[in-house]
Amino acid sequence: MKKKKTEIRMMVFPDNRLFNYLRSGKFEALSDDWKHAKLPLLFDYELIVMTEGTLYLKYMDEEFTVEKGEYLILPPSDSIREGFKKAYCSFYWIHFTADLGAFPARIYPEEKPSYEKAECFIMPQSAPIPRSEKIAVQMKQLQDLARNNYPDITLNAITTAIITELFGQLTAEKAPDADPIGKNQVYSDIVDYVHRNLSRNIKISEIADSFGYSAKYLSHLFTEIRGMSLKQFIMAQKIETATFYLADSDSTISEIAEKLGFSDVHNFSRAFKNVTGLSPSTYRNTYAKRLLYHV
Repeated sequence: MKKKKTEIRMMVFPDNRLFNYLRSGKFEALSDDWKHAKLPLLFDYELIVMTEGTLYLKYMDEEFTVEKGEYLILPPSDSIREGFKKAYCSFYWIHFTADLGAFPARIYPEEKPSYEKAECFIMPQSAPIPRSEKIAVQMKQLQDLARNNYPDITLNAITTAIITELFGQLTAEKAPDADPIGKNQVYSDIVDYVHRNLSRNIKISEIADSFGYSAKYLSHLFTEIRGMSLKQFIMAQKIETATFYLADSDSTISEIAEKLGFSDVHNFSRAFKNVTGLSPSTYRNTYAKRLLYHV
């Protein structure tokens, strides 16, 4: 992700308080000739989670280039948010408010140590999302709850859960402690390999051959660091990606099974139900409502 003019700021949010949900939706540009309109924000925060393309957005005299799989948080201000370049994109968005108390909304990275021991949590204003499909599914579920007239406490709790899920993912992905024999690097390489190859039927022996280790050693190393077997991890990543496809695309269940390297739709459906407790069609129908905007 690219950020122009100034360095990426850090967002400050209070611990142990619910954020207040205002509204949410899914935006999809109709062509690559789209540019974000000039719109105020004033008292709201806006969280944007990109699912396709690139968003070029100017706000508070800063230019943000946000790509698929990345997020951007805009704090309240009297500035106008507007596009500075045309491009196709689609993204989920949430508007919410937060009671900051004495905390500032944004700080510079060098100020972070001064706030880390206070009752707050701090995250980049914009960054790649380690598990973007999970965040997208949560935002789709929030829309479904809003459309079904759930009470404010529910919508506030889910909004808070999404922001803190982002924070949790970013925190969990931080560089590990000193690793003189390179176990954590091997682990990270395995995770990257799985993510790159989710469209295939990945075998542990194949991964072992790629890294020049025995399958037994890699499996033991992965379980030691992750707390789950490599086989379980591969399936979990496939099912998590499947929930994204089911919630955010019109692909058929057979097409999703093929995209994720399952031999047939029956094996996919069985695996999906074993992990989630629901069949793919039931899962899709559970979160069938979506607020889609074309501006």
